[in-house]
Amino acid sequence: MTCQSKLGWYGPLLLLLPLLGGCEEPAQSPARNKPLPKKQPASEEPPAGKKVKVADNIELEILPTRRRVWVDAVVCLREGPLEQLLTRKNTKEHEAILAADIDARKLHEALLLANAREGSPVRWVPQYRPPTGTPIKISLLYEQKDRVVRVPAASWIRQIKTKKELPCDWVFAGSVFLDPIEPGGPRTYLANDGDVICIANFESALLDIPIESSKADGERGYEAWTERIPPIGTVVRVLLEPMSTEKKDP
Repeated sequence: MTCQSKLGWYGPLLLLLPLLGGCEEPAQSPARNKPLPKKQPASEEPPAGKKVKVADNIELEILPTRRRVWVDAVVCLREGPLEQLLTRKNTKEHEAILAADIDARKLHEALLLANAREGSPVRWVPQYRPPTGTPIKISLLYEQKDRVVRVPAASWIRQIKTKKELPCDWVFAGSVFLDPIEPGGPRTYLANDGDVICIANFESALLDIPIESSKADGERGYEAWTERIPPIGTVVRVLLEPMSTEKKDP
């Protein structure tokens, strides 16, 4: 199997960008039919923009000056070593805090529509090369008693040795497409095997941390910060915000 360019599959989608402003907000999923009990102060959260459904449990939000992506997930693990922050449902829930019933290819698509640019996954051979791509700030929103809580995703993760919080955000590495085994067959998107938002560096990661983090069993460097994570089954809205890397004039 050989890797194909990641440019061909979403080219037609980028032509839709000028049209997104006119799309209607889709019906909300059953997990969000219940209104949130309390909104965050305007100083903490900008007014909601127009939301466009990209796929099940994935939305693109269009704000006046930027775009961001929402993913609906649930807490599936609260303690132990970690390889992922978020995995695909029915794949790697035993080593991820969150699971989402999504197609990882559609999350990749949504990030592109949010003006993020994919880089490349980690390389371990012949020497370590960290994953690259647009930096992505990730926040987690969930209901706790009578209010909506919003926390940085990194606050649910700590280093096993130092017990300190994960010191960075993520980058849009982009995973990998593999050619079909049979002529005319579908290509395989490796992140759909579970490596959606990673904490250990995987060559198949859609999003990964840009610092060295072993994926070997027994050498994983991060664990769930149990006391900070709500009960298993809690519905969590994952907010992914592409961050500009352009330098501003002084």
